[in-house]
Amino acid sequence: MSPAYFGMAMATGIVSLAAWQAGRPHMAEILFVLNVFIYALLWGLNIVRVFRFPRRFGADLIDHRRGPGFFTFVAATSILGTQFVILADNGSAGFVLWFVAVGLWICLIYTILTALTVKESKPTLEQGISGAWLLAVVATQSIAVLAAILAARVAQPIRIELNFLALSMWLWGGMLYIWMMSLIFYRYTFFRFSPGDLSPPYWINMGAMAISTLAGARLIANTGDAPFLATLLPFLKGFTVFYWATGTWWIPMLLILGVWRHVYKRFPFVYDPLYWGAVFPLGMYAVSTTSMVDELGFVFLKELPLIFFWVAFAAWLITFAALIIGLLRRFTRGPANA
Repeated sequence: MSPAYFGMAMATGIVSLAAWQAGRPHMAEILFVLNVFIYALLWGLNIVRVFRFPRRFGADLIDHRRGPGFFTFVAATSILGTQFVILADNGSAGFVLWFVAVGLWICLIYTILTALTVKESKPTLEQGISGAWLLAVVATQSIAVLAAILAARVAQPIRIELNFLALSMWLWGGMLYIWMMSLIFYRYTFFRFSPGDLSPPYWINMGAMAISTLAGARLIANTGDAPFLATLLPFLKGFTVFYWATGTWWIPMLLILGVWRHVYKRFPFVYDPLYWGAVFPLGMYAVSTTSMVDELGFVFLKELPLIFFWVAFAAWLITFAALIIGLLRRFTRGPANA
Protein backbone atom coordinates (compact mmCIF):
# COMPACT_ATOMS: atom_id res chain seq x y z
CA MET A 1 0.00 0.00 0.00
CA SER A 2 1.52 3.28 -1.10
CA PRO A 3 1.95 5.97 1.58
CA ALA A 4 0.67 8.42 -1.04
CA TYR A 5 -2.79 6.82 -1.19
CA PHE A 6 -4.28 9.79 0.69
CA GLY A 7 -3.78 11.55 -2.64
CA MET A 8 -7.13 9.99 -3.52
CA ALA A 9 -8.78 11.99 -0.73
CA MET A 10 -6.87 15.10 -1.82
CA ALA A 11 -8.05 14.72 -5.41
CA THR A 12 -11.67 13.94 -4.49
CA GLY A 13 -11.80 16.86 -2.06
CA ILE A 14 -10.40 19.46 -4.42
CA VAL A 15 -12.59 18.33 -7.35
CA SER A 16 -15.56 18.67 -4.98
CA LEU A 17 -14.56 22.25 -4.12
CA ALA A 18 -13.99 23.01 -7.81
CA ALA A 19 -17.50 21.71 -8.55
CA TRP A 20 -18.90 24.03 -5.88
CA GLN A 21 -17.15 27.03 -7.40
CA ALA A 22 -18.34 25.98 -10.88
CA GLY A 23 -21.97 26.11 -9.75
CA ARG A 24 -22.46 22.34 -9.43
CA PRO A 25 -23.53 22.06 -5.75
CA HIS A 26 -25.06 18.58 -6.03
CA MET A 27 -21.93 17.17 -7.61
CA ALA A 28 -19.86 18.88 -4.93
CA GLU A 29 -21.97 17.40 -2.12
CA ILE A 30 -21.83 13.87 -3.57
CA LEU A 31 -18.05 14.05 -3.83
CA PHE A 32 -17.91 15.49 -0.30
CA VAL A 33 -19.81 12.54 1.16
CA LEU A 34 -17.66 10.15 -0.87
CA ASN A 35 -14.52 11.85 0.38
CA VAL A 36 -15.55 11.44 4.02
CA PHE A 37 -15.85 7.71 3.35
CA ILE A 38 -12.53 7.58 1.46
CA TYR A 39 -10.73 9.50 4.19
CA ALA A 40 -12.05 7.23 6.96
CA LEU A 41 -11.30 4.09 4.93
CA LEU A 42 -7.72 5.16 4.23
CA TRP A 43 -7.10 5.87 7.90
CA GLY A 44 -8.47 2.43 8.76
CA LEU A 45 -6.26 0.71 6.19
CA ASN A 46 -3.17 2.59 7.31
CA ILE A 47 -3.80 1.76 10.97
CA VAL A 48 -4.16 -1.91 10.05
CA ARG A 49 -0.94 -1.69 8.04
CA VAL A 50 0.95 -0.15 10.98
CA PHE A 51 0.04 -3.10 13.20
CA ARG A 52 0.39 -5.86 10.61
CA PHE A 53 3.46 -4.59 8.74
CA PRO A 54 5.23 -2.17 11.12
CA ARG A 55 8.66 -2.69 9.55
CA ARG A 56 7.47 -1.93 6.05
CA PHE A 57 5.56 1.11 7.31
CA GLY A 58 8.64 2.38 9.14
CA ALA A 59 10.88 1.69 6.15
CA ASP A 60 8.54 3.70 3.91
CA LEU A 61 8.67 6.60 6.35
CA ILE A 62 12.43 7.04 5.93
CA ASP A 63 12.67 6.11 2.25
CA HIS A 64 13.70 8.89 -0.13
CA ARG A 65 11.14 7.93 -2.77
CA ARG A 66 8.20 6.72 -0.67
CA GLY A 67 8.59 8.87 2.45
CA PRO A 68 7.32 12.14 0.93
CA GLY A 69 4.05 10.34 0.13
CA PHE A 70 3.14 10.57 3.82
CA PHE A 71 2.57 14.30 3.38
CA THR A 72 -0.66 13.40 1.60
CA PHE A 73 -1.99 12.59 5.10
CA VAL A 74 -1.67 16.28 5.98
CA ALA A 75 -3.01 17.72 2.75
CA ALA A 76 -6.00 15.35 2.65
CA THR A 77 -6.91 16.29 6.22
CA SER A 78 -6.73 20.02 5.50
CA ILE A 79 -8.72 19.72 2.28
CA LEU A 80 -11.43 17.69 4.01
CA GLY A 81 -11.53 20.38 6.71
CA THR A 82 -11.97 23.00 4.00
CA GLN A 83 -14.85 20.98 2.58
CA PHE A 84 -16.54 20.88 5.96
CA VAL A 85 -16.25 24.65 6.33
CA ILE A 86 -17.30 25.63 2.80
CA LEU A 87 -19.76 22.89 1.83
CA ALA A 88 -21.25 21.94 5.20
CA ASP A 89 -20.80 25.28 7.02
CA ASN A 90 -19.26 23.31 9.88
CA GLY A 91 -16.49 25.37 11.41
CA SER A 92 -16.09 23.04 14.39
CA ALA A 93 -15.22 20.07 12.19
CA GLY A 94 -12.92 22.35 10.21
CA PHE A 95 -11.02 23.32 13.37
CA VAL A 96 -10.70 19.70 14.52
CA LEU A 97 -9.30 18.61 11.17
CA TRP A 98 -7.00 21.64 11.08
CA PHE A 99 -5.51 20.71 14.45
CA VAL A 100 -5.07 17.12 13.25
CA ALA A 101 -3.35 18.41 10.08
CA VAL A 102 -1.02 20.65 12.09
CA GLY A 103 -0.10 17.76 14.42
CA LEU A 104 0.58 15.48 11.47
CA TRP A 105 2.63 18.17 9.73
CA ILE A 106 4.83 18.74 12.78
CA CYS A 107 5.43 15.02 13.26
CA LEU A 108 6.05 14.21 9.61
CA ILE A 109 8.09 17.21 8.48
CA TYR A 110 10.67 16.77 11.21
CA THR A 111 10.62 12.97 11.32
CA ILE A 112 11.03 12.50 7.57
CA LEU A 113 13.52 15.28 6.90
CA THR A 114 15.60 14.39 9.96
CA ALA A 115 15.65 10.70 9.02
CA LEU A 116 16.64 11.46 5.43
CA THR A 117 19.39 13.73 6.71
CA VAL A 118 21.03 11.38 9.21
CA LYS A 119 20.57 7.98 7.53
CA GLU A 120 23.89 6.52 6.42
CA SER A 121 22.78 4.77 3.24
CA LYS A 122 21.40 7.27 0.75
CA PRO A 123 20.49 7.04 -2.95
CA THR A 124 21.99 9.29 -5.58
CA LEU A 125 20.11 12.46 -6.51
CA GLU A 126 19.01 10.77 -9.74
CA GLN A 127 17.41 7.89 -7.82
CA GLY A 128 16.14 9.72 -4.76
CA ILE A 129 14.45 12.92 -5.93
CA SER A 130 11.06 13.18 -7.63
CA GLY A 131 8.06 15.47 -7.84
CA ALA A 132 6.62 13.67 -4.81
CA TRP A 133 8.96 15.71 -2.62
CA LEU A 134 6.82 18.74 -3.39
CA LEU A 135 4.00 17.11 -1.42
CA ALA A 136 5.72 18.69 1.58
CA VAL A 137 4.96 22.07 0.02
CA VAL A 138 1.36 21.07 -0.68
CA ALA A 139 0.92 19.91 2.92
CA THR A 140 2.33 23.17 4.26
CA GLN A 141 0.18 25.36 2.03
CA SER A 142 -2.95 23.30 2.76
CA ILE A 143 -2.60 24.26 6.43
CA ALA A 144 -2.22 27.92 5.41
CA VAL A 145 -5.37 27.75 3.27
CA LEU A 146 -7.53 26.21 5.99
CA ALA A 147 -6.13 28.59 8.63
CA ALA A 148 -7.02 31.60 6.46
CA ILE A 149 -10.54 30.24 5.85
CA LEU A 150 -11.09 29.57 9.56
CA ALA A 151 -9.69 32.99 10.51
CA ALA A 152 -12.63 34.66 8.78
CA ARG A 153 -15.02 32.76 11.08
CA VAL A 154 -13.60 33.53 14.51
CA ALA A 155 -13.35 36.62 16.68
CA GLN A 156 -10.24 38.55 17.64
CA PRO A 157 -7.59 37.92 18.87
CA ILE A 158 -7.71 34.36 17.48
CA ARG A 159 -8.50 35.77 14.04
CA ILE A 160 -5.28 37.78 13.82
CA GLU A 161 -3.25 34.87 15.21
CA LEU A 162 -4.63 32.44 12.64
CA ASN A 163 -3.90 34.93 9.86
CA PHE A 164 -0.32 35.31 11.09
CA LEU A 165 0.10 31.52 11.15
CA ALA A 166 -1.39 31.27 7.66
CA LEU A 167 1.03 33.94 6.41
CA SER A 168 4.00 32.18 8.03
CA MET A 169 3.07 28.81 6.52
CA TRP A 170 2.52 30.43 3.12
CA LEU A 171 5.99 31.98 3.20
CA TRP A 172 7.60 28.78 4.47
CA GLY A 173 5.88 26.75 1.77
CA GLY A 174 7.22 29.11 -0.88
CA MET A 175 10.77 28.79 0.45
CA LEU A 176 10.45 25.01 0.59
CA TYR A 177 9.33 24.97 -3.06
CA ILE A 178 12.43 26.93 -4.09
CA TRP A 179 14.72 24.50 -2.28
CA MET A 180 13.11 21.35 -3.64
CA MET A 181 12.33 22.61 -7.13
CA SER A 182 16.00 23.52 -7.61
CA LEU A 183 16.97 19.88 -7.02
CA ILE A 184 14.14 18.55 -9.20
CA PHE A 185 14.98 20.89 -12.07
CA TYR A 186 18.64 19.94 -11.78
CA ARG A 187 17.65 16.27 -11.97
CA TYR A 188 15.48 17.08 -15.02
CA THR A 189 18.22 18.66 -17.04
CA PHE A 190 21.49 16.98 -16.02
CA PHE A 191 20.58 13.32 -15.54
CA ARG A 192 19.28 10.69 -17.91
CA PHE A 193 15.48 10.60 -17.90
CA SER A 194 13.60 7.42 -18.79
CA PRO A 195 9.81 7.07 -19.25
CA GLY A 196 9.58 5.19 -15.97
CA ASP A 197 11.17 8.12 -14.15
CA LEU A 198 8.39 10.50 -15.23
CA SER A 199 5.91 9.33 -12.60
CA PRO A 200 2.55 11.10 -12.11
CA PRO A 201 3.71 13.04 -8.98
CA TYR A 202 5.68 15.31 -11.30
CA TRP A 203 2.33 17.07 -11.78
CA ILE A 204 2.82 18.25 -8.20
CA ASN A 205 5.34 20.68 -9.76
CA MET A 206 2.27 22.58 -10.88
CA GLY A 207 -0.03 21.60 -8.00
CA ALA A 208 2.33 23.03 -5.37
CA MET A 209 2.21 26.40 -7.13
CA ALA A 210 -1.56 26.21 -7.55
CA ILE A 211 -2.21 25.67 -3.83
CA SER A 212 0.31 28.44 -3.04
CA THR A 213 -1.79 30.70 -5.27
CA LEU A 214 -4.93 29.71 -3.36
CA ALA A 215 -3.28 30.43 0.00
CA GLY A 216 -2.17 33.84 -1.27
CA ALA A 217 -5.67 34.66 -2.50
CA ARG A 218 -7.18 33.71 0.87
CA LEU A 219 -4.67 35.96 2.65
CA ILE A 220 -5.57 38.84 0.32
CA ALA A 221 -9.23 38.30 1.19
CA ASN A 222 -8.36 38.61 4.90
CA THR A 223 -6.41 41.88 4.70
CA GLY A 224 -9.27 43.73 6.40
CA ASP A 225 -8.98 41.48 9.45
CA ALA A 226 -5.23 41.82 10.08
CA PRO A 227 -3.32 45.13 9.82
CA PHE A 228 -0.04 43.37 9.03
CA LEU A 229 -1.66 41.75 5.99
CA ALA A 230 -2.87 45.14 4.77
CA THR A 231 0.68 46.51 4.91
CA LEU A 232 1.87 43.51 2.88
CA LEU A 233 -0.92 43.72 0.29
CA PRO A 234 1.29 44.61 -2.73
CA PHE A 235 3.65 41.79 -1.76
CA LEU A 236 0.77 39.32 -1.34
CA LYS A 237 -0.70 40.24 -4.71
CA GLY A 238 2.64 40.08 -6.49
CA PHE A 239 3.63 36.69 -5.13
CA THR A 240 0.16 35.25 -5.68
CA VAL A 241 0.39 36.11 -9.38
CA PHE A 242 3.99 34.86 -9.40
CA TYR A 243 2.90 31.47 -8.04
CA TRP A 244 -0.01 31.27 -10.49
CA ALA A 245 2.19 32.16 -13.47
CA THR A 246 4.79 29.55 -12.44
CA GLY A 247 2.10 26.88 -12.10
CA THR A 248 0.65 27.84 -15.47
CA TRP A 249 4.07 27.53 -17.10
CA TRP A 250 4.34 23.95 -15.92
CA ILE A 251 1.12 22.80 -17.62
CA PRO A 252 2.36 22.74 -21.27
CA MET A 253 5.72 21.33 -20.12
CA LEU A 254 4.08 18.45 -18.27
CA LEU A 255 1.73 17.74 -21.19
CA ILE A 256 4.66 17.60 -23.61
CA LEU A 257 6.54 15.22 -21.31
CA GLY A 258 3.40 13.12 -20.95
CA VAL A 259 3.13 12.78 -24.74
CA TRP A 260 6.83 11.85 -24.87
CA ARG A 261 6.29 9.21 -22.19
CA HIS A 262 3.11 7.55 -23.42
CA VAL A 263 3.07 8.24 -27.18
CA TYR A 264 6.71 8.45 -28.28
CA LYS A 265 8.12 5.98 -25.73
CA ARG A 266 4.88 3.95 -25.57
CA PHE A 267 4.93 3.67 -21.81
CA PRO A 268 1.72 1.79 -20.87
CA PHE A 269 -1.15 3.34 -18.92
CA VAL A 270 -1.52 1.13 -15.84
CA TYR A 271 -3.34 2.17 -12.68
CA ASP A 272 -1.03 3.48 -10.01
CA PRO A 273 -2.15 5.24 -6.80
CA LEU A 274 0.34 7.94 -7.72
CA TYR A 275 -2.02 9.01 -10.52
CA TRP A 276 -4.13 10.74 -7.88
CA GLY A 277 -1.16 13.07 -7.61
CA ALA A 278 -1.88 14.12 -11.20
CA VAL A 279 -5.63 14.63 -10.65
CA PHE A 280 -5.18 16.86 -7.61
CA PRO A 281 -3.16 19.62 -9.39
CA LEU A 282 -5.79 19.95 -12.11
CA GLY A 283 -8.56 20.51 -9.58
CA MET A 284 -6.39 22.80 -7.47
CA TYR A 285 -5.55 24.91 -10.51
CA ALA A 286 -9.28 25.45 -11.11
CA VAL A 287 -9.95 26.40 -7.48
CA SER A 288 -6.92 28.64 -7.11
CA THR A 289 -7.54 30.46 -10.39
CA THR A 290 -11.13 31.20 -9.37
CA SER A 291 -9.96 32.61 -6.04
CA MET A 292 -7.27 34.72 -7.69
CA VAL A 293 -9.74 36.07 -10.24
CA ASP A 294 -12.18 37.00 -7.45
CA GLU A 295 -9.56 38.78 -5.34
CA LEU A 296 -7.55 40.50 -8.07
CA GLY A 297 -10.29 41.15 -10.61
CA PHE A 298 -8.72 39.28 -13.53
CA VAL A 299 -12.09 38.83 -15.26
CA PHE A 300 -10.42 37.89 -18.54
CA LEU A 301 -9.43 34.60 -16.88
CA LYS A 302 -12.90 33.73 -15.58
CA GLU A 303 -13.52 30.93 -18.13
CA LEU A 304 -10.23 29.17 -17.41
CA PRO A 305 -11.27 27.60 -14.06
CA LEU A 306 -14.40 26.06 -15.61
CA ILE A 307 -12.32 24.38 -18.31
CA PHE A 308 -9.91 22.95 -15.76
CA PHE A 309 -12.75 21.82 -13.52
CA TRP A 310 -14.13 19.58 -16.27
CA VAL A 311 -10.64 18.34 -17.14
CA ALA A 312 -10.03 17.53 -13.46
CA PHE A 313 -13.40 15.81 -13.12
CA ALA A 314 -12.75 13.69 -16.22
CA ALA A 315 -9.31 12.75 -14.87
CA TRP A 316 -10.89 11.86 -11.51
CA LEU A 317 -13.49 9.62 -13.20
CA ILE A 318 -10.85 7.81 -15.26
CA THR A 319 -8.57 7.26 -12.26
CA PHE A 320 -11.45 6.14 -10.03
CA ALA A 321 -12.66 3.70 -12.68
CA ALA A 322 -9.11 2.34 -13.07
CA LEU A 323 -8.95 1.85 -9.29
CA ILE A 324 -12.20 -0.13 -9.22
CA ILE A 325 -11.14 -2.29 -12.17
CA GLY A 326 -7.75 -2.90 -10.57
CA LEU A 327 -9.35 -3.90 -7.25
CA LEU A 328 -11.71 -6.32 -8.97
CA ARG A 329 -8.83 -7.96 -10.82
CA ARG A 330 -6.78 -8.17 -7.64
CA PHE A 331 -9.56 -9.81 -5.66
CA THR A 332 -10.06 -12.40 -8.38
CA ARG A 333 -6.34 -13.26 -8.16
CA GLY A 334 -6.35 -13.50 -4.36
CA PRO A 335 -4.81 -11.37 -1.59
CA ALA A 336 -1.26 -10.02 -1.60
CA ASN A 337 1.02 -8.55 1.05
CA ALA A 338 0.41 -4.92 1.99
